[in-house]
Amino acid sequence: MACNHDCSNCASKGGCDKKDFKVPANAKSNVKRVIAVMSGKGGVGKSLVTEQLAVAAAKRGLKTAILGADIPGPSIPMAFGVNERAVGDADKNILPSRSACGIGIMSLNLLVENPEDPVAWRGPVIAGVVKQFWSDVAWGDVDIMFVDMPPGTGDVPLTVFQSLPITGAVIVTTPQDLVSMIVEKAARLADMMKIPVLGLVENMSAFKCPDCGKVHRIFGEGDAANLAAQHGIKSVASLPIDPSVAAAVDRGAIESVDVSALDPILDALVG
Repeated sequence: MACNHDCSNCASKGGCDKKDFKVPANAKSNVKRVIAVMSGKGGVGKSLVTEQLAVAAAKRGLKTAILGADIPGPSIPMAFGVNERAVGDADKNILPSRSACGIGIMSLNLLVENPEDPVAWRGPVIAGVVKQFWSDVAWGDVDIMFVDMPPGTGDVPLTVFQSLPITGAVIVTTPQDLVSMIVEKAARLADMMKIPVLGLVENMSAFKCPDCGKVHRIFGEGDAANLAAQHGIKSVASLPIDPSVAAAVDRGAIESVDVSALDPILDALVG
């Protein structure tokens, strides 16, 4: 019988020789830390947080990379102003594209002929591409790699956790009534895969009026600190709604954004 990677429901109860699904790294890759940036649902700004975490790491002098595992929504290159298609080397390895500050990036939009075309692929095909981004890309020396995970807790997130050597996870959420369920789902998946959750980022936490300075909690009062404590997550950060950040992304200048609010998360990731 073919292995479906579901050890909990397997007749052998996880006693077979197929438990290690890790994909070998490219021979020209030396990645020290691999951090999954995940969420229990879509629409929370997970990719934006991934981009800002990478910028924060690069500003600390770390050799930084982003692996875009959110295949149907590959927005990372646009935020960094990277438009050229990825190329290969003499050994038929794919080379990651580089941002202005040297962040290595691999995303589906760097490989397809027309980035505007929809990705109408089934889960196994998408999962296969994610594996290739790890095994076929010559990442070189990387201190910390951020994996922009697809939203939810389905097939592709499971593939990432099982196939890549994830060293930790950061959960992204927003201050809404669904927040506890979002965090619960993501935290439970990480726990199932024995991945430590190192940080919680509450995105879109508030909006500060540029005219009067009043802070508006558009999505309600967040409870990120208490939620993090419930799940044993020690590092928490909040990011406001900031139109200037959206404008920077639109013009491919995410590296110009102030990312100091994420310092507590970076401390937990590299400490």
